[in-house]
Amino acid sequence: MYLAGVSVRRIEDITEALWGGKVSPSTISELNKKAYVHIEEWRNRPLQGEHYTYVYVDGIYVYRNWGGEVENVSILVAIAVNKNGYREVLGAAEGMKEDKTSWVNFFQDLRKRGLKGVKLIVGDKCLGMLDAANEVFPEAKYQRCVVHFYRNVFSVTPRSKVKPVAQMLKAIHAQENKKAAREKTKAVIEQLRSMKLKEAAKKVEDSIEETLTYYDFPSEHWLRIRTNNVLERLNREIRRRTRVVGCFPDGN
Repeated sequence: MYLAGVSVRRIEDITEALWGGKVSPSTISELNKKAYVHIEEWRNRPLQGEHYTYVYVDGIYVYRNWGGEVENVSILVAIAVNKNGYREVLGAAEGMKEDKTSWVNFFQDLRKRGLKGVKLIVGDKCLGMLDAANEVFPEAKYQRCVVHFYRNVFSVTPRSKVKPVAQMLKAIHAQENKKAAREKTKAVIEQLRSMKLKEAAKKVEDSIEETLTYYDFPSEHWLRIRTNNVLERLNREIRRRTRVVGCFPDGN
């Protein structure tokens, strides 16, 4: 409740209503102080001694109560695959907006903590993030999340034609190699134009290449590195939980 922006006084009232006993503001403050110590230790932990080949990044938006006003705040998050093949949250930092400065600061902090060996950064086409990644990790390639790319194409596609267009786009990313994917793209673009979907065809023509980077890596990794859906799911879950907890002050 506290993280969702509920005041300590309101938490005191809510805990009494729910459990018949109050959790005092001083208790909440003490618990938060203890928690923040561990949070800061985790956020600043060294990333030494290991290479992280694949890094997924995104901006997750949450509601925050600040000075009595609720505002939408962007949390920059990086998740990587460690040497054992498991995903690991590398870090999170508040960025009032997903601009280049915020992303540069975030990436530089990760690099100072020891992040190295990055060969691929997976994310949406946020220009601020992309410019920052090129500046701080110039050796890394960029993979645009195919799910976000599909949504971008669907934004200029009539609802009645979204399903067949989705099948066409998926066919591009189901090819056995990058050369075949490029050939399939040409056919898809022509098909879209024949369907009088010129804007959709233009988006595919202009942006498909940045969604095909994953073909440069081992084929057994393709399904996992062509999208940053793990962060997308995290974003949805955080917003769902925030809405559920945040409704308590209104008595709903």
